[in-house]
Amino acid sequence: MHKQKAIFAAGCFWGVEETFRTLPGVIETRVGYTGGHLENPKYEDTWHGKSGHAEAVEVSYDSDKVSYDKLLEIFWKNHNPTTKDRQGPDVGTQYRSAIFYDATSNTPIALVVFYTQLYN
Repeated sequence: MHKQKAIFAAGCFWGVEETFRTLPGVIETRVGYTGGHLENPKYEDTWHGKSGHAEAVEVSYDSDKVSYDKLLEIFWKNHNPTTKDRQGPDVGTQYRSAIFYDATSNTPIALVVFYTQLYN
C-alpha cells in the first residue's frame, strides 16, 4: 500500500467528502478548513468569509488502487469551478474551488489535468 493525501475544496465539505469517501481506494476522509490566516479555525470563524479559509476535504488514498488523476477527474466532474465563491446554494469565499498541495506532491499532475479540462 502507498498512502497518499490530497486536499480538495469544492463547496460545502459534507457533499464533497461523501463523493470521495465512497470511492474504492480511499482509505479515509477528513473535513476542515484550510487556506486562511487563522490556526485551527472553527465554523464560527469561517462562515462570514473573512478568515480566508475554504471548506475542504483531505482524502487519504492508496495510490495502488486509485490514482491522483482519478481523484482529480472526480473533483472536476462533481462541481463547477467556474462559479466564483459558490457551489449550488452555498455562497461565500469559504465555498470556493481549490486544490491544496505541498511542493513535493502532485502539483504537476494537477496543473496538467486542470489545463486539459480547461481547453477540452
